[in-house]
Amino acid sequence: MKAENNCIVIFGASGDLTHRKLIPALYNLYKIGRLSENFSVLGVARTELSNEEFREKMRSALIEHEKADGDELNNFCSHLYYQAVNTSDAADYVKLIPRLDELHDKYKTCGNTLYYLSTPPSLYGVIPECLAAHGLNTEEFGWKRIIVEKPFGYDMKTAKELDVQIHRFFDEHQIYRIDHYLGKETVQNLLVLRFSNGLFEPLWNRNYIDYIEITGAEELGVEQRGGYYDGSGAMRDMFQNHLLQVLAMVAMEPPAIINADSMRDEVAKVLYCLHPLEPNDLQHNLVLGQYAATQLNGERVKGYLEEKGVPPDSNTETYMALRCKIDNWRWAGVPFYVRTGKRLAARVTEVVIHFNKTPHPVFSQEAPENKLILRIQPDEGISMRFGLKKPGAGFEAKEVSMDFRYSDLNGASLLTAYERLLLDAMKGDATLFARTDAVHACWKFVQPILDYKANGGRVYEYEAGSWGPVEADKLIAQHGRVWRKPSGQMKKKV
Repeated sequence: MKAENNCIVIFGASGDLTHRKLIPALYNLYKIGRLSENFSVLGVARTELSNEEFREKMRSALIEHEKADGDELNNFCSHLYYQAVNTSDAADYVKLIPRLDELHDKYKTCGNTLYYLSTPPSLYGVIPECLAAHGLNTEEFGWKRIIVEKPFGYDMKTAKELDVQIHRFFDEHQIYRIDHYLGKETVQNLLVLRFSNGLFEPLWNRNYIDYIEITGAEELGVEQRGGYYDGSGAMRDMFQNHLLQVLAMVAMEPPAIINADSMRDEVAKVLYCLHPLEPNDLQHNLVLGQYAATQLNGERVKGYLEEKGVPPDSNTETYMALRCKIDNWRWAGVPFYVRTGKRLAARVTEVVIHFNKTPHPVFSQEAPENKLILRIQPDEGISMRFGLKKPGAGFEAKEVSMDFRYSDLNGASLLTAYERLLLDAMKGDATLFARTDAVHACWKFVQPILDYKANGGRVYEYEAGSWGPVEADKLIAQHGRVWRKPSGQMKKKV
């Protein structure tokens, strides 16, 4: 299904996100026929550029990142336009009125406009107010939607303040809070796997599941983002938004119907059922870490405190592991272990469902563990681990696996996360976007962790290239469990 005719207005169009992610995503949607010919993109930023200069910058980015060329590239770039605006000055937004009128008329887009805030978070509350000052938020002529990048607030207080600011000028149905993790194919497939198969859903509860792991690991350090990351840390950068949303999709109840309201109702219910974290809980169920310098493959790797833009006395966490619980009928007593970090041993994001071991006395001690592994990145796919008889005498069980990888689907065209989410926003499908009550529930759960850290919570060192602090292993070992050590790739078929 194609997107409706519309004009996409990108604020912060001279920034990194625009040329690395947004324009390539729109180009690929255009290339596979998911955009109609009646669309336009208006880049907006403070930098003075002509239409041709902006097109040339985006053309170079598409050649570099997408290996684009030929008439298709030229035709796409002909839909790109640019307008310099002082985004902090409401009076300067008057320049947008004739430009948008011109583009809506030329491309017959009926006033439909998608605003994308690819800007510093300090402008998230400013831009909606400035648009409203000139009536550019009203839906009298065509729909108006606004995509807000993360972070949506810095803590509970600022998230609520930002929410109030935006809601003064845009209704909830117009606001799309983007989390690119939810646009990944395997995250969405989680729901199809559970709810379209009679096999899994009856087992998806405390009677059959021992514990659940959610890992978001990165091999790289903070690279050139030290200044930004030091004000964020692993909790705000990954846990509060990405991983809590993934947790909610793993744990949610079946929605009554598959639509945005029903799906987001169930996500919010899970987040509100997270067991509140008290200071005493955090001492025993939370581990924070910061990567230190080490030797990897014969080369010295910098520690976090040596990274550009990071203060030499920073206490910002680059790793966190948390044991948490969900207070509802389905999950009572089942621990969720969530971890994320920079400079770990592999780049991998996955969910591991650990099923209870067999109670049969013959196999109870040495039986392989049944695991369902949902790989979000890289090499997206699903793996089921179970026991079969080892060849030879006796009945010794051996762990084997059944693997599915999306790369095995020859000819399958998978949309990237930004392609999926941009297309959904243009179609008015908010299913994979965070709703305001879910955002508040996430911050309500995370706020005690932020307070604990601010009040002297310890941050442990771990070697770059490891799986994090040894204290994280102790966290899960105290309950007789171990972290899975993924290799970064699923087992190849032979």
